[in-house]
Amino acid sequence: MAFRTLHGSRPVRTRFWAEVALGTLSGLLFLATLIRPTWIELVFGVDPDAGSGAAEWLIVAITALVTAVCALGARLEWRRTHPAAAHSPR
Repeated sequence: MAFRTLHGSRPVRTRFWAEVALGTLSGLLFLATLIRPTWIELVFGVDPDAGSGAAEWLIVAITALVTAVCALGARLEWRRTHPAAAHSPR
C-alpha cells in the first residue's frame, strides 16, 4: 500500500511509514528509559542486571541507535519521493 505525496509525484512506500513508526516507538522507549530507568523492574518484575544499571544503559544505547537509523532511513525515503525538495533553497 502506498500513499500519494502532496504533489502526487511519486508514492510514499510503506517502508517510510514503518521507519517513522519504529523510530517513534524506539524514541519513546529511549526517553522513558532516560527518565525512569527502573521501568523494566516495574513492568516485568525482574531485575536483569542485579541493580547495576547496565541493562538500562544498554537499552538507552540500542534505542538511540535504532531511532537514529530509522530517522535517517525515513529521511532518505522521503527525499526519494520528493527529489525537488532535496535541492531547494531554504
